[in-house]
Amino acid sequence: MKHAMNDMLARIIGTLARLTVARYRPAVVGVTGSVGKTSTKLAVAAVLGSAYRVRAASGNLNNELGLSLAVLGDWSPEELRLVSRDQPKGTARGRKLLFWVKVIFASLARLAVKDKRYPDVLVLEYGADRPGDIRRLLRIVRPKVSVITAVGSVPVHLEYYSGPEEVAREKGRLIDVLPANGFAVLNFDDETVMRLATKARARVLTYGFEKGAEVQAARFTNRAVRGRPAGIGFKIEHAGSSVPVTIPEVFGRAQAYAASAAASVGLIFGMNLVRISEALGKYRSADSRMQLLSGVKHAYLIDDSYNASPLSMAEALDTVMDLPAKRRIAVLGDMLEIGKYAPEAHEAVGRLAAKSVDAIFTVGPRAKFIASAARGAGLGSAAIFSFDTADEAAKPLQDFMKEGDLVLIKGSHSMELDKVVREVREVRDMTPSSSSLV
Repeated sequence: MKHAMNDMLARIIGTLARLTVARYRPAVVGVTGSVGKTSTKLAVAAVLGSAYRVRAASGNLNNELGLSLAVLGDWSPEELRLVSRDQPKGTARGRKLLFWVKVIFASLARLAVKDKRYPDVLVLEYGADRPGDIRRLLRIVRPKVSVITAVGSVPVHLEYYSGPEEVAREKGRLIDVLPANGFAVLNFDDETVMRLATKARARVLTYGFEKGAEVQAARFTNRAVRGRPAGIGFKIEHAGSSVPVTIPEVFGRAQAYAASAAASVGLIFGMNLVRISEALGKYRSADSRMQLLSGVKHAYLIDDSYNASPLSMAEALDTVMDLPAKRRIAVLGDMLEIGKYAPEAHEAVGRLAAKSVDAIFTVGPRAKFIASAARGAGLGSAAIFSFDTADEAAKPLQDFMKEGDLVLIKGSHSMELDKVVREVREVRDMTPSSSSLV
């Protein structure tokens, strides 16, 4: 009964979203990939928002209900939290019902009387947890510009697919539906993504670090000022022109990828590199995505606790190794939904961590493969700590931390490493975390 009600609600909200798109005809930028979707979405919104009225889906609105909500309006964080995974099941039913009634009536009113404030551009995130997810989302709204961030050799949600190629084919549906005058914006450095380029009847624009990318990120650096991590700097090069880009308070090559993808979209929309660079300077990462926080005992935290995949784990560890610190500590949780690849993928993270950090705290049963591989790669047993849950790890980590430490906290969302973050950060930095819709 409950499942039937949810299906009916999804159909109603989806129909309203389709009618709204037909009524207002916004330009739609779709973003998908196994990692970096939310950062890329926000970077695209930062760039286009300097020239157009833009709405980017809040939080992680990338399933049928979430995508429709992003089309239909701007909803408060409190409202979105009601229908998110963070809201315990069976709670706040009255408030949820009132919210859905509000969404339906507000959407009908917007269809009846044209809203001059409706966005020129929608930047939407297309999630693909299981085969067929992208096709269902495309029934609601099809983009004219599609961005595919990265797939990698072991993508997230792989346990529901036969392998990385099937994941790529599912993501590639975002390219298949593009009109001939549309654009596919593809990560040049990801071989799996680039194999999708042959399927595109739309024009293709590539971005990345490697030579050959049409929009290239060059001379990348993780910046520090007086020993404090400060942000990233790099140059964007395109068609013989080059501009410097400085983005404070974000870290890692993954953020430069997001910025380069956003620059590519900006060029498609007719913006010049100087304006794009200025807009990127105002971009900030989403909560819990490589976010710099002040820690207890005058340490620094890199909060990347929202989610994890083998590719994003490697990027995060590389970033920490590149930043100044007296000691580097990694708190690493299970990477979920990678199926049969789990033991091998966790061991690879452990070997990399042994070269990247001075101490490791692992959380969860799969992360014990990280600990054992790090030990085998030469990290001393006295620097390796394993726990079953985030609650168990938080206090020992706080006791272990010292002034000048840099602490990376990263794992799949279900591992609840945000609890560790709350335990070891300075209270003055507390901000609400993002939610994702069920």
